[in-house]
Amino acid sequence: MSRSPKGLTLIELLVVLAIVSVLAALLLPAIQAAREAARRVQCANNIRQIGIAIQTHHDTFQRLPPGWIAYPPNSQPGWGWAAMLLSFTEQQNLLHDSGFGAHGGSWAGAGGAGGPAGPPEFQMNHAGNQPLRESPLPGFLCPSDPSEKLFTLYQGNSGGGPGGPPLLEVARTNYVGVFGSGVIEITPGGGNGCFFQNSSLDVGDIVDGLSNTLLVGEHGSRLDHATWIGAVPGAHRNMARVVSAAERVPNHVPNDLADFSSFHPGGANFVLCDGSVQMISDQIDLTVFQALATRAKGD
Repeated sequence: MSRSPKGLTLIELLVVLAIVSVLAALLLPAIQAAREAARRVQCANNIRQIGIAIQTHHDTFQRLPPGWIAYPPNSQPGWGWAAMLLSFTEQQNLLHDSGFGAHGGSWAGAGGAGGPAGPPEFQMNHAGNQPLRESPLPGFLCPSDPSEKLFTLYQGNSGGGPGGPPLLEVARTNYVGVFGSGVIEITPGGGNGCFFQNSSLDVGDIVDGLSNTLLVGEHGSRLDHATWIGAVPGAHRNMARVVSAAERVPNHVPNDLADFSSFHPGGANFVLCDGSVQMISDQIDLTVFQALATRAKGD
């Protein structure tokens, strides 16, 4: 009597492989969704900590940090609101190791001695500030954004577009201040949100209510990058890299560099002036979104 050979036949092996492939195809989207959910939670925690740092800055100085410091809009020094938070985000050592260390590692002189732009050590392109410019801050990076942490900024050409020579290499961010509902480049010092050129607001200026006003939102890197250091003087679209405006809803297609966006499906994370965090849907009505982005329109 002959015995059946042990093992699988070729047909049986192919069936097993087909079953495994189908199971993998079913499981992969679930695994990816779980990972994105975890990244979204981490992003929300990042922006919550930024909101707490801004509130601490307000408690210390009785005002919000300026959107960016510039005299006039496209000039030195250019440092932005996030740079003013280094002391409140456990990054004080970056200040002391930079050109600011010569002045006590403080922003107090940014508009003081040496003219409105401050002494040379306060200039963004000062050699002593290279480590500061090129330091990615983990708390300012969304884990869903796969872009490089450093990028090169180029000078804008006479027509307002890119194409000029390279200026500086700077660290990326995924979180930008809320300028309001207007066009940033038209009225850089007249934003109706919480951050604009040389702004100096306190909570009393946010008459629409702290729980009804957006403070900081997400900026994805699909179109171009934002940076936490500020509005680099002379760089292409420099102001739209530190603040964004609610001209369109989040993740609008086609979008502009000045729009809010994210790599999360369905919307973008925002922190409001009361410190709460909300995922604003990309299906939100534009009028409602613009009302949330302004501080004192009574809407």
